[in-house]
Amino acid sequence: MKDGLSGTLVQIQKNLNAPKNQYNNFGKYKYRSCEDILEAVKPLLGDAILTISDEVISVGERYYVQAIAKLQLGEESFFATGNAREAESKKGMDEAQITGSASSYARKYALNGLFLIDDSKDSDTKGDSSKPQPQPITKEMTLALAKLIEDTETDIDKFLAYFKIERLDVMNTDQHVLAINLLNEKK
Repeated sequence: MKDGLSGTLVQIQKNLNAPKNQYNNFGKYKYRSCEDILEAVKPLLGDAILTISDEVISVGERYYVQAIAKLQLGEESFFATGNAREAESKKGMDEAQITGSASSYARKYALNGLFLIDDSKDSDTKGDSSKPQPQPITKEMTLALAKLIEDTETDIDKFLAYFKIERLDVMNTDQHVLAINLLNEKK
């Protein structure tokens, strides 16, 4: 794998294959679970450590599970969050199962964000054929990119002009992956 956590993340994003092997008989669609993603990503981690945690947060009178997927190598880390609202009730489920279901959903989408997994054909977007918009990069990703720009002695003005942006923190994840690849090739 390439140097540092940025290189590791790029390699995972490029090579991760987590097919939709699960099937929902009721909704008649295929999907991938959090466990499917974890099984597929473990062989790609190298020395990096992946952790997932979540907490229940209250917004108004509703409860949400906020999951955090964190990839760490030494002192460097990247993370992404996913949120899922708990249903007030769900037929055949007790309260613990409702929270567990929201936790699994939030964790899956935190992993999707971290590893750029496109779930545009999953049940929650069924019928929407539009491509999801790339998400903005995190502060940690911006800092790591800035360090890589400095390490490769890249002209920041030319870099920003190439991506047609005014600042690094306005990049989206697709631009970030491309930037990391280009800069790592320059090393």
